[in-house]
Order: sequence, then C-alpha cells, then structure tokens
Amino acid sequence: MPDTAPIAHSRLSSLWRYALALLISAVAWGAIVIAVSNTKVDESEPIMAWLFFGDTALGLASFVLIRWRHRWPGQVAVITTLASFVSATSAGPATWAVGSLAARNRWRLLTLVVPLSILGGVAQERLYPGEDDLPLWASILFGFLIVGIVVAVGYAMGSQRSLLESLRDRAETAEREQQARVAQAQAAERTRIAREMHDVLAHRISLVAMHAGALSYRTDLTPEEQATAARTIEDNAHRALRDLRDVLGVLRDPTQPTDGDPERPQPVISDIARLVEDERASGMRVSLDNAIVGELPDNRGRTAYRIVQEALTNARKHAPGTSVSVTLSGSEDDGLTVTIRNAAPVGSPRSTLPDSGLGLIGLDERVGLTGGRLRHGRDAGGGYVVDAWIPWQV
Repeated sequence: MPDTAPIAHSRLSSLWRYALALLISAVAWGAIVIAVSNTKVDESEPIMAWLFFGDTALGLASFVLIRWRHRWPGQVAVITTLASFVSATSAGPATWAVGSLAARNRWRLLTLVVPLSILGGVAQERLYPGEDDLPLWASILFGFLIVGIVVAVGYAMGSQRSLLESLRDRAETAEREQQARVAQAQAAERTRIAREMHDVLAHRISLVAMHAGALSYRTDLTPEEQATAARTIEDNAHRALRDLRDVLGVLRDPTQPTDGDPERPQPVISDIARLVEDERASGMRVSLDNAIVGELPDNRGRTAYRIVQEALTNARKHAPGTSVSVTLSGSEDDGLTVTIRNAAPVGSPRSTLPDSGLGLIGLDERVGLTGGRLRHGRDAGGGYVVDAWIPWQV
C-alpha cells in the first residue's frame, strides 16, 4: 500500500507558500490602490486601466510560472522579478522565487536577482502616482532590507530542510545497519547451533551406523556378538537422543518452565578420558596422553573435547581399524595443544557413512573464535593429523 503521508505533506507545504505569496501580492496591490485613490487620479487614465487589468493579468501569469521554479530556477526568478517592475501582484511570486534560490544556496543567481528585486521595488513605487513618495535612497534601503529578510528566511528554511533530510537519512541508515546486525547475529546463531548439533550427534550416529553395518554384512557373528552389537547400537542411540536434548536446550526459552531433570553440564577437559574409554569399548584402538599442567578453563576444555570427538569420529569413518593417539599438553604460559594422529589405513577401505565435510569446518570456526590455530592433513607416513593450539585464558 503506497504511503500517502509525503504526498499530503508536499501539498500542504505548497498550499501555505501559495497563500503567503498571494497575501504579499494582495498587500502590495492594495497599498498601491489606496495610494492612487488618495491622489484623485481619473479612472479613465491608462495607469488605472493597467492597475486593474494589466497588473493583475501579469500577476496571474507569474503565479502560474512559479510552478516551474525547481526545473528552471534562474529563468523563473528573473522573469517574475522583471514582472514586479510593473506589476504589484507579481510581488508575491517574485519574493517566493528569491526565497527559493536562497533555500537551495544558489548564490550566483542571487547576485543577479537580488539587485533586480531592489530595483523592481523602486520602479514599482514610482510607476504609480502617490502623495508621499520616499526619497530614492530610502526606497533602495527599504528594498534592500526587505530582500535581505527574504534571503535570510529562505536560507534558514533551506538549512532546516537539509537538517531534516540528513536526520532522515541517518535514521534510515541506522535502521538498515540494525537490520544487518540482526541478520548477522541470526546467521551466527544458526551457525553456532548447527556446529553444536554436528559435533554432538555425528559421534554417536557414526557409532550406531558402524555397528548396524557390521550386523548387516557380518553373517558369521555368534548370537552373543550380535546381541552385544545390538546393545551398543541401542546405548548409542539413547545417548544420541540425550545429547540432542541437551543441544536443543539452547533453543528453549529460559523463562518457560521445563519438565524432567535439569540439563547435563557441557563437557570439559576431564571428559576426554571418558570419551576415549567409550571408543575403546566400541573396538577402536585409541591411546590418551594427558600432560596438561594447571587448571584449564571450562570453555577451553569444551573446545578441546569437541576437537578430540570430531577427530575420533573422522578416524572411525575414514580409517577404521587403525590406531589413534590423542595427546594433550600445555600450561597457562604455553597454551593448550591438542594433537590427534591416526596411522595410515591398510588398503583402501570404503566407508558407508556420509562425508559431509562440515566437521573440520566447524572445528576451524571453534578454534578461530578462541583465537587459536588449527592444522590438519596427511603426515609423512600417510596417516592423518589434527593439531590445534588454543590460548589458555579467554
């Protein structure tokens, strides 16, 4: 639906300007009529015919011409000013044109129009007979005073208009910037939630998929081995659901009441040992070397946990059956170093698990947010290394 407020405001602005110009013309024409009447001029004289017919016709033409003051400001101002030499009713449009030039800071045109306006006032005063004509110097001074007031008022109105436009532009710019900040914050929050979902669920789901694949392809398993694999699938499926609930907790409105037990705390550096034990229980050959000195902040420990979790998941997917070593070292002065290395896979194993490629991207983002560095790639022996350095303090 179109906004009609600016249109209504423009019409109102033009209306009061026309009314003011009409008032100026009426006062100027009325003053001349009174002055001529006091001199007892014969109504049959040509000057009276011009006053009542020619003057008003020229003034009407000036009112029509003033509509194009924005398109041709100089031409309109000069023509209406010249008309005011012989037409009192053209005084309103001529004054309006001068004020319009001042409002738009057209000073070069004003250097031409202002002297013409002063001379127009003097010529108009002497065109019609009167009893108390002012001296020439007084007429010039009075005209200069009137035109000076018009220029000053026009300049003030133009400055006010420019200020309002500047404030409007600043408000619109601030609104656009605020919308951009909100969109950026929403995108960052979606990325954070997606990264957390991937880090938490990819580990559990990969275990479920691996054991389910073993049940599908290994027909030589004993009933006890099949039952063990099924229990492992069930256990990791329940853990995945529990982890999913923890992640979705960040989307829950904290002002709303929640049912059930409170959410588990986020993992810290000490939980890496439990993660390694779970991997060993699922059949992965993984070792842990923890040489951390000092008490690591929980947020740094959580980042280290996610790095190890993602690296072990990738090793299970892309290098099954290989040995994996996890090394943690560092101190408050040196920072935290996390290194996960797996040996080169034997043959060319083909994983049935999908490779999203988002895990390492998420790790890059996580480590980058802490101000640390992440390096990953093949080593000289054909294995794969994930090496991260994280500053100790926030």
